[in-house]
Amino acid sequence: MPYPEMLVAPMRQDLTRVGFRELRTADEVDDILSNSSGTVLVAVNSVCGCAAGAMRPAVAMAIGSSDQLPQMMTTVFAGQDLEATDRAREYFTGYPPSSPSIALLKEGELVYMMERHQIEGRHAIQIAEDLRGAFEEHCS
Repeated sequence: MPYPEMLVAPMRQDLTRVGFRELRTADEVDDILSNSSGTVLVAVNSVCGCAAGAMRPAVAMAIGSSDQLPQMMTTVFAGQDLEATDRAREYFTGYPPSSPSIALLKEGELVYMMERHQIEGRHAIQIAEDLRGAFEEHCS
């Protein structure tokens, strides 16, 4: 059962205020991920502590300090927008469900994936450095 929206709204805003587009339905996910040319970042948001303390700050740092950025930045919220999250995960072939997580797709194909175990226990600065590297490699 999803948490009340008033509880998760600030967690959503951590990403939307820095330019992420929320995808709340499976159709929205398909519209973006199957029809995009270029690069799309997908942040799988979560209510957990590692999302709050590491993932969300890290993506904000990475996009604020990178010369190369994905053409579109999107987010789904695990445990909240169930359909959208399930559909987004279908694009992350070869990876089990993981939240939080960060995926980068290029021309609709997954080119980079950071799973929860690569986020949990790390500092946001370290995660941001990894993301900047992925942006430099795939978003030029």
